Amino acid sequence: MVININKSYSQHFQSSSFSSPQPGTSIIITGAVHGNETCGTAAIRRVIAEIESGILQMVSGKLTLVPVCNPLAYQLGQREGERNLNRRLIPTDNPKEFEDHVANWLCPLFAAHDVLLDLHSFRSQGEPFVLIGPENNRGPLESFSYAKHELAMALRLGVHRLVDGWLDTYARGVQYRQQRLGRHADAKSIANADTQFGVGTTEYMRSVGGYAMTLECGQHLDPQAPEVAYQAIVNTLRHLGVIAGAAPAPVSHMEALRIYDVIDKLHEGDQFVREWRSFDVVSQGDVIGRRHDGSEVRAEHDGRIIFPDSGAAAGEEWFYLTMPNPRVSMIADNLKADA
Repeated sequence: MVININKSYSQHFQSSSFSSPQPGTSIIITGAVHGNETCGTAAIRRVIAEIESGILQMVSGKLTLVPVCNPLAYQLGQREGERNLNRRLIPTDNPKEFEDHVANWLCPLFAAHDVLLDLHSFRSQGEPFVLIGPENNRGPLESFSYAKHELAMALRLGVHRLVDGWLDTYARGVQYRQQRLGRHADAKSIANADTQFGVGTTEYMRSVGGYAMTLECGQHLDPQAPEVAYQAIVNTLRHLGVIAGAAPAPVSHMEALRIYDVIDKLHEGDQFVREWRSFDVVSQGDVIGRRHDGSEVRAEHDGRIIFPDSGAAAGEEWFYLTMPNPRVSMIADNLKADA
């Protein structure tokens, strides 16, 4: 599929699919949703080559691999093409930005599969971690019934930190943005305050009946990040019985955290009080940053900071705060059951 857009970019979308004669799970694995996050791209291309050469062998189900979800951002070597693909990821009859065209191609692919593994990296230094969805619920925000499946898969990726609470927290952040909107807000500010803005790849996958997780493989330029991504792919495919090989055991320990707040940068003059890394420990009352007017931004609970972004623009996410996750007992029970 080739898309020509108004800035003289000519891009195509590409995926590789492999199917076994034997029935099984259908899984899609994606990279470069953000164009400067290339560890997933490298790992996915390695897996494609190894399947084609016979090093990895399909035994059941269907596998679709998308090395580059956002070819415009990837070509430019930056996070976004015309907007953040991992926000407001929904099909549209009236595409205006390049990422709208991506969504119209990518969302039907998600809907045709059972499981999504989305591979990312992050700007600041820090260790890899996995983001999973909510506990089972029938609520209006993100109704879900595959929490056990997600947790079992997350424990086999090879990483030792798990985070949930994304969409609940993002919805609260959107409420804050709505309260701040002025009469003369620009189009980007209005879009950022839309309740659908928190819907990305995994949220969309859950909305069409599947389950999904985001693996943050490390810092963008970490030479180990592609290996983290590759091992996670292989572990996932063996866990689901899609490729040959022994099913991996769960990791021996997992730190579990829950996002409880997202803090936006409100002014270009907002500054951190120090250089933060993802998963740096914060205590209740710690000063994390100062607004341009001198007011302090403090942590409400003991926990950790994630995704600190000193380069965020005004109106964008500045950092997230986490606290210990109440699902830790569920994780412990899962590990004990597999021991």
